[in-house]
Amino acid sequence: MDHPDSNHRIVIFGSDHAGFEAKSHVIDYVKHKGFSVLDLGTYSNKSVDYPEYGVAVAKAIQKQEYASGIIICGTGIGISISANKVKGARAALCTTPFHAEMARKHNDANILVMGARTTSFSEMEVIIDVWFSTDFEGGRHQHRVDKIHSLTEK
Repeated sequence: MDHPDSNHRIVIFGSDHAGFEAKSHVIDYVKHKGFSVLDLGTYSNKSVDYPEYGVAVAKAIQKQEYASGIIICGTGIGISISANKVKGARAALCTTPFHAEMARKHNDANILVMGARTTSFSEMEVIIDVWFSTDFEGGRHQHRVDKIHSLTEK
């Protein structure tokens, strides 16, 4: 996912309260890998509604301000459903490195979703490494991604 445009080295983050600690860990990890970070919250473990944070990240990507996002809630399910309501968002819940590879390679996913209660910090790090080292294959997969986008246009 390396691109000449410097915005493609920025990762935008969001989480709910259940994902706050994991998000903090992942932000430090991503910074260590050389990426710039923008954190859209939440900023504590005080209870909040996850849709706000999933949608905020997706809308930032929709505006093409950022290349990719990472969002985290307890399981990753609710926040991914919320993010995918935004046109142009391709949020993929990844629980294994293989999921991350296929989400990037075949689906050109632009938002990595993880569950704080289902995935350990060390597993998250491996998933992130695979995510950022895998490019979209295009070709026959581009047609499928285009079909996904046509669904939000109807």
